[in-house]
Amino acid sequence: MIEFRSVTKAFPGGSGNARTVAVDDFSLVIPARQTTVLVGSSGSGKTTLLRMINRMVEPTSGTVEIDGESVLDGDPVALRRRIGYVMQNSGLLPHFTVIDNVATVLRLNGVSRREAHARARELLDTVGLDQAFADRYPSQLSGGQQQRVGVARGLAADPNILLMDEPFGAVDPIVRTELQRELLRLQRELGKTVVFVTHDIDEALLLGDRIVILDKAARIVQQGTPDEILSAPADDFVAAFIGADRGRRALHLRQTPNGTVVVDADGRAQGTLVQSPTDLQDAHPPRAADEVG
Repeated sequence: MIEFRSVTKAFPGGSGNARTVAVDDFSLVIPARQTTVLVGSSGSGKTTLLRMINRMVEPTSGTVEIDGESVLDGDPVALRRRIGYVMQNSGLLPHFTVIDNVATVLRLNGVSRREAHARARELLDTVGLDQAFADRYPSQLSGGQQQRVGVARGLAADPNILLMDEPFGAVDPIVRTELQRELLRLQRELGKTVVFVTHDIDEALLLGDRIVILDKAARIVQQGTPDEILSAPADDFVAAFIGADRGRRALHLRQTPNGTVVVDADGRAQGTLVQSPTDLQDAHPPRAADEVG
Protein backbone atom coordinates (compact mmCIF):
# COMPACT_ATOMS: atom_id res chain seq x y z
CA MET A 1 0.00 0.00 0.00
CA ILE A 2 1.17 3.51 -0.85
CA GLU A 3 0.03 6.50 1.17
CA PHE A 4 0.53 10.22 0.60
CA ARG A 5 0.22 12.25 3.81
CA SER A 6 -0.31 16.01 3.37
CA VAL A 7 2.30 16.17 0.61
CA THR A 8 3.29 19.49 -0.92
CA LYS A 9 5.83 20.11 -3.66
CA ALA A 10 6.94 23.59 -4.66
CA PHE A 11 9.52 24.29 -7.35
CA PRO A 12 11.66 27.45 -7.46
CA GLY A 13 10.24 30.18 -9.68
CA GLY A 14 11.99 32.03 -12.47
CA SER A 15 12.93 35.10 -10.44
CA GLY A 16 13.05 36.34 -6.85
CA ASN A 17 11.38 34.19 -4.22
CA ALA A 18 8.40 33.16 -6.37
CA ARG A 19 7.60 29.46 -6.29
CA THR A 20 5.44 27.18 -8.41
CA VAL A 21 3.30 24.84 -6.31
CA ALA A 22 2.87 21.62 -8.29
CA VAL A 23 1.25 19.66 -5.43
CA ASP A 24 -0.58 21.30 -2.55
CA ASP A 25 -1.42 19.36 0.64
CA PHE A 26 -2.18 16.09 -1.15
CA SER A 27 -3.35 13.00 0.74
CA LEU A 28 -4.30 9.66 -0.80
CA VAL A 29 -4.19 5.94 -0.04
CA ILE A 30 -3.32 3.73 -3.02
CA PRO A 31 -4.43 0.14 -2.39
CA ALA A 32 -2.15 -2.81 -3.01
CA ARG A 33 -2.44 -5.08 -6.05
CA GLN A 34 -4.74 -2.78 -7.97
CA THR A 35 -4.25 -0.33 -10.81
CA THR A 36 -4.76 3.24 -9.63
CA VAL A 37 -4.86 5.83 -12.41
CA LEU A 38 -3.97 9.47 -11.78
CA VAL A 39 -5.66 11.45 -14.53
CA GLY A 40 -5.72 15.16 -15.21
CA SER A 41 -4.72 17.79 -17.72
CA SER A 42 -1.20 19.21 -18.05
CA GLY A 43 -0.09 20.98 -14.88
CA SER A 44 -2.27 18.95 -12.55
CA GLY A 45 0.74 17.50 -10.73
CA LYS A 46 0.15 13.86 -11.62
CA THR A 47 3.70 13.11 -12.83
CA THR A 48 5.18 14.93 -9.83
CA LEU A 49 3.11 12.68 -7.55
CA LEU A 50 4.29 9.57 -9.37
CA ARG A 51 7.96 10.55 -9.12
CA MET A 52 7.69 11.23 -5.40
CA ILE A 53 6.95 7.54 -4.86
CA ASN A 54 10.43 6.52 -6.04
CA ARG A 55 12.11 9.76 -4.92
CA MET A 56 12.92 11.08 -8.35
CA VAL A 57 11.24 14.14 -6.86
CA GLU A 58 11.51 14.98 -3.15
CA PRO A 59 8.46 16.46 -1.39
CA THR A 60 8.77 19.95 0.05
CA SER A 61 6.67 18.82 3.01
CA GLY A 62 4.62 15.81 4.02
CA THR A 63 5.47 12.14 3.61
CA VAL A 64 5.03 9.30 1.15
CA GLU A 65 4.85 5.86 2.75
CA ILE A 66 5.03 2.34 1.38
CA ASP A 67 3.52 -0.21 3.75
CA GLY A 68 3.82 2.29 6.59
CA GLU A 69 7.47 3.21 6.03
CA SER A 70 8.50 6.62 4.69
CA VAL A 71 10.31 6.48 1.35
CA LEU A 72 12.66 9.15 2.75
CA ASP A 73 14.06 6.80 5.40
CA GLY A 74 16.15 4.61 3.11
CA ASP A 75 18.62 4.90 0.27
CA PRO A 76 16.93 6.38 -2.84
CA VAL A 77 18.92 4.21 -5.25
CA ALA A 78 17.91 1.03 -3.44
CA LEU A 79 14.31 2.25 -3.41
CA ARG A 80 14.29 2.81 -7.17
CA ARG A 81 15.76 -0.60 -7.87
CA ARG A 82 12.83 -2.31 -6.15
CA ILE A 83 10.15 -0.23 -7.87
CA GLY A 84 9.42 -0.73 -11.56
CA TYR A 85 9.27 2.43 -13.67
CA VAL A 86 8.02 2.76 -17.24
CA MET A 87 8.10 6.16 -18.96
CA GLN A 88 6.54 7.58 -22.09
CA ASN A 89 9.46 7.20 -24.50
CA SER A 90 10.67 3.88 -23.06
CA GLY A 91 13.96 5.40 -21.82
CA LEU A 92 15.98 2.52 -23.24
CA LEU A 93 19.76 2.72 -23.34
CA PRO A 94 20.53 3.10 -27.07
CA HIS A 95 23.93 1.36 -26.92
CA PHE A 96 22.50 -1.72 -25.12
CA THR A 97 20.76 -4.58 -26.88
CA VAL A 98 17.17 -5.41 -25.94
CA ILE A 99 18.20 -8.24 -23.65
CA ASP A 100 20.79 -6.07 -21.90
CA ASN A 101 18.25 -3.27 -21.47
CA VAL A 102 15.80 -5.63 -19.79
CA ALA A 103 18.56 -7.11 -17.61
CA THR A 104 19.93 -3.72 -16.48
CA VAL A 105 18.35 -3.54 -13.02
CA LEU A 106 19.11 -7.20 -12.32
CA ARG A 107 22.78 -6.67 -13.15
CA LEU A 108 22.87 -3.58 -10.92
CA ASN A 109 21.41 -5.73 -8.14
CA GLY A 110 24.30 -8.19 -8.46
CA VAL A 111 22.61 -10.93 -10.50
CA SER A 112 24.99 -12.82 -12.79
CA ARG A 113 24.87 -12.04 -16.49
CA ARG A 114 23.64 -15.55 -17.32
CA GLU A 115 20.81 -15.45 -14.78
CA ALA A 116 19.86 -11.89 -15.74
CA HIS A 117 19.68 -12.80 -19.41
CA ALA A 118 17.60 -15.89 -18.67
CA ARG A 119 15.14 -13.76 -16.71
CA ALA A 120 15.13 -11.15 -19.47
CA ARG A 121 14.23 -13.77 -22.06
CA GLU A 122 11.33 -14.94 -19.90
CA LEU A 123 10.09 -11.37 -19.71
CA LEU A 124 10.20 -10.93 -23.47
CA ASP A 125 7.71 -13.79 -23.64
CA THR A 126 5.68 -12.21 -20.83
CA VAL A 127 5.24 -8.91 -22.69
CA GLY A 128 4.60 -10.62 -26.04
CA LEU A 129 7.89 -9.80 -27.77
CA ASP A 130 9.55 -12.41 -29.98
CA GLN A 131 12.91 -13.77 -28.83
CA ALA A 132 14.35 -12.75 -32.20
CA PHE A 133 14.42 -9.16 -30.90
CA ALA A 134 16.73 -9.99 -27.97
CA ASP A 135 19.95 -9.05 -29.76
CA ARG A 136 18.62 -5.97 -31.55
CA TYR A 137 19.16 -2.38 -30.48
CA PRO A 138 16.34 0.05 -29.60
CA SER A 139 16.80 1.97 -32.87
CA GLN A 140 15.90 -1.23 -34.73
CA LEU A 141 12.51 -1.50 -33.02
CA SER A 142 9.19 0.19 -33.59
CA GLY A 143 7.76 2.50 -30.93
CA GLY A 144 5.38 -0.17 -29.69
CA GLN A 145 8.17 -2.75 -29.47
CA GLN A 146 10.32 -0.30 -27.51
CA GLN A 147 7.48 0.22 -25.03
CA ARG A 148 7.14 -3.53 -24.55
CA VAL A 149 10.86 -3.67 -23.76
CA GLY A 150 10.36 -0.80 -21.31
CA VAL A 151 7.58 -2.73 -19.55
CA ALA A 152 9.75 -5.86 -19.46
CA ARG A 153 12.59 -3.87 -17.88
CA GLY A 154 10.18 -2.41 -15.33
CA LEU A 155 9.14 -5.94 -14.34
CA ALA A 156 12.65 -7.44 -14.36
CA ALA A 157 13.29 -7.32 -10.60
CA ASP A 158 9.74 -8.59 -9.91
CA PRO A 159 8.74 -5.38 -8.08
CA ASN A 160 5.60 -5.14 -5.99
CA ILE A 161 5.06 -1.60 -7.34
CA LEU A 162 5.04 -0.56 -11.00
CA LEU A 163 4.97 3.16 -11.85
CA MET A 164 3.84 4.05 -15.38
CA ASP A 165 4.16 7.64 -16.60
CA GLU A 166 2.00 8.02 -19.75
CA PRO A 167 3.73 4.92 -21.15
CA PHE A 168 1.56 4.62 -24.27
CA GLY A 169 1.23 8.30 -25.15
CA ALA A 170 3.85 8.35 -27.91
CA VAL A 171 2.60 5.46 -30.05
CA ASP A 172 -0.12 5.34 -32.70
CA PRO A 173 -3.72 4.47 -31.70
CA ILE A 174 -3.62 0.86 -32.93
CA VAL A 175 -0.40 0.07 -31.08
CA ARG A 176 -1.70 1.92 -28.03
CA THR A 177 -4.78 -0.30 -27.94
CA GLU A 178 -2.57 -3.40 -28.18
CA LEU A 179 -0.37 -2.20 -25.31
CA GLN A 180 -3.38 -1.37 -23.16
CA ARG A 181 -4.76 -4.88 -23.64
CA GLU A 182 -1.33 -6.29 -22.87
CA LEU A 183 -1.20 -4.36 -19.60
CA LEU A 184 -4.66 -5.62 -18.61
CA ARG A 185 -3.49 -9.19 -19.26
CA LEU A 186 -0.27 -8.69 -17.30
CA GLN A 187 -2.12 -7.24 -14.34
CA ARG A 188 -4.56 -10.17 -14.28
CA GLU A 189 -1.60 -12.56 -14.23
CA LEU A 190 0.83 -10.67 -11.96
CA GLY A 191 -1.34 -8.58 -9.60
CA LYS A 192 1.09 -5.68 -9.11
CA THR A 193 0.39 -2.38 -7.37
CA VAL A 194 0.28 -0.20 -10.49
CA VAL A 195 0.22 3.60 -10.40
CA PHE A 196 -0.58 4.82 -13.91
CA VAL A 197 -0.47 8.45 -15.05
CA THR A 198 -2.40 9.67 -18.09
CA HIS A 199 -4.26 12.69 -19.41
CA ASP A 200 -6.62 10.43 -21.40
CA ILE A 201 -9.86 9.72 -19.53
CA ASP A 202 -10.76 6.86 -21.89
CA GLU A 203 -7.46 5.16 -21.05
CA ALA A 204 -8.09 5.75 -17.35
CA LEU A 205 -11.58 4.21 -17.54
CA LEU A 206 -10.23 1.18 -19.40
CA LEU A 207 -7.22 0.43 -17.20
CA GLY A 208 -8.06 1.67 -13.73
CA ASP A 209 -9.48 -0.30 -10.83
CA ARG A 210 -9.61 3.11 -9.19
CA ILE A 211 -9.35 6.52 -10.82
CA VAL A 212 -8.22 9.76 -9.18
CA ILE A 213 -9.18 12.87 -11.17
CA LEU A 214 -6.92 15.84 -10.45
CA ASP A 215 -7.26 19.58 -10.95
CA LYS A 216 -4.44 22.12 -10.59
CA ALA A 217 -1.86 21.52 -7.84
CA ALA A 218 -3.10 17.91 -7.55
CA ARG A 219 -6.43 18.82 -5.98
CA ILE A 220 -8.57 15.68 -5.96
CA VAL A 221 -11.95 16.46 -7.49
CA GLN A 222 -13.17 12.86 -7.48
CA GLN A 223 -11.89 9.36 -6.89
CA GLY A 224 -13.60 6.01 -7.28
CA THR A 225 -14.15 3.11 -9.62
CA PRO A 226 -14.88 3.77 -13.29
CA ASP A 227 -18.53 2.86 -12.68
CA GLU A 228 -18.81 5.31 -9.78
CA ILE A 229 -17.31 8.18 -11.76
CA LEU A 230 -19.35 7.54 -14.89
CA SER A 231 -22.62 7.11 -13.03
CA ALA A 232 -22.22 10.03 -10.61
CA PRO A 233 -19.74 12.78 -11.62
CA ALA A 234 -18.91 14.81 -8.52
CA ASP A 235 -19.31 18.22 -10.16
CA ASP A 236 -19.34 20.13 -13.45
CA PHE A 237 -15.56 19.85 -13.76
CA VAL A 238 -15.71 16.03 -13.68
CA ALA A 239 -18.73 15.94 -15.96
CA ALA A 240 -16.84 18.05 -18.49
CA PHE A 241 -13.64 16.03 -18.09
CA ILE A 242 -15.34 12.70 -18.82
CA GLY A 243 -17.56 14.20 -21.53
CA ALA A 244 -20.84 13.62 -19.71
CA ASP A 245 -21.89 17.26 -20.09
CA ARG A 246 -21.86 16.87 -23.89
CA GLY A 247 -23.69 13.56 -23.93
CA ARG A 248 -20.47 11.85 -25.03
CA ARG A 249 -21.01 8.98 -22.58
CA ALA A 250 -24.65 8.45 -23.54
CA LEU A 251 -24.63 5.24 -25.57
CA HIS A 252 -27.60 3.72 -27.36
CA LEU A 253 -28.36 0.50 -29.20
CA ARG A 254 -29.19 0.44 -32.90
CA GLN A 255 -30.35 -2.64 -34.73
CA THR A 256 -28.71 -3.29 -38.12
CA PRO A 257 -28.94 -6.22 -40.57
CA ASN A 258 -25.62 -7.47 -39.18
CA GLY A 259 -26.47 -7.17 -35.48
CA THR A 260 -26.74 -4.64 -32.67
CA VAL A 261 -24.44 -1.62 -32.86
CA VAL A 262 -23.64 0.69 -29.95
CA VAL A 263 -23.73 4.36 -30.98
CA ASP A 264 -22.90 7.58 -29.14
CA ALA A 265 -25.01 10.71 -28.74
CA ASP A 266 -23.92 11.89 -32.21
CA GLY A 267 -24.93 8.63 -33.84
CA ARG A 268 -21.37 7.41 -34.38
CA ALA A 269 -20.73 3.71 -33.95
CA GLN A 270 -18.66 2.82 -30.87
CA GLY A 271 -18.78 -0.97 -31.06
CA THR A 272 -21.03 -3.98 -31.36
CA LEU A 273 -23.11 -5.67 -28.68
CA VAL A 274 -22.09 -9.27 -28.04
CA GLN A 275 -24.75 -11.46 -26.45
CA SER A 276 -23.82 -14.50 -24.41
CA PRO A 277 -25.42 -17.88 -25.20
CA THR A 278 -27.50 -17.52 -22.01
CA ASP A 279 -28.90 -14.21 -23.23
CA LEU A 280 -29.87 -15.76 -26.54
CA GLN A 281 -31.55 -18.73 -24.84
CA ASP A 282 -33.50 -16.49 -22.49
CA ALA A 283 -34.49 -14.22 -25.40
CA HIS A 284 -34.35 -11.17 -23.19
CA PRO A 285 -33.67 -7.71 -24.68
CA PRO A 286 -29.95 -6.74 -24.76
CA ARG A 287 -28.68 -5.42 -21.45
CA ALA A 288 -26.55 -2.30 -20.98
CA ALA A 289 -24.04 -4.41 -19.04
CA ASP A 290 -23.39 -6.74 -21.98
CA GLU A 291 -19.87 -6.65 -23.37
CA VAL A 292 -19.17 -3.92 -25.88
CA GLY A 293 -16.51 -4.94 -28.36
